[in-house]
Amino acid sequence: MDRDGILVSERIKEVSMICSRENPIYEQVSSFSIALYVLGCFKVPDVMSVDDVDSVEAGNLLKEHFTPLMEAELPDKYQITESKDRYLLVIGDPLFPVHFAVLTGVNGNKSFFSKLRYFGSGYDSLEELINEFIGEDGIGYKDVHFYKRNKDKGRPSSTEPRIYIFKNDGSVI
Repeated sequence: MDRDGILVSERIKEVSMICSRENPIYEQVSSFSIALYVLGCFKVPDVMSVDDVDSVEAGNLLKEHFTPLMEAELPDKYQITESKDRYLLVIGDPLFPVHFAVLTGVNGNKSFFSKLRYFGSGYDSLEELINEFIGEDGIGYKDVHFYKRNKDKGRPSSTEPRIYIFKNDGSVI
């Protein structure tokens, strides 16, 4: 498992742990924010530092940072902690989505991690997620979409160390 895999695993554990608290503040955080946080889309120290994302902003982030793909294009063997690629399940119109879920693996029957409205965060199968939303506001099987996160270009990787040297006059080398 590489560094990114460990970070994703730790974020999932963090979200799962705060779910079981009594009266969790976490309930105020959307499924969009939870999924994007797990994928490392925010540069924040913890999930409670994430600014909540509504459906309009979620649609914009999807358009800017993810590429749509067909379910058949998902890898046959995938484990989020072992792969550099990140996949997202989107329920609803991609411009105004209803729900985001992170694909964590394709080998198990509970292959998606997300935050449901009434049950908190956890792992669910595709069927369980679809059944949670089917029929609500006209959502049907046609409203299930898959996306792959685009690779960040032009930005230094978070794994690349930076060294700053400050001179006595306050300038930086």
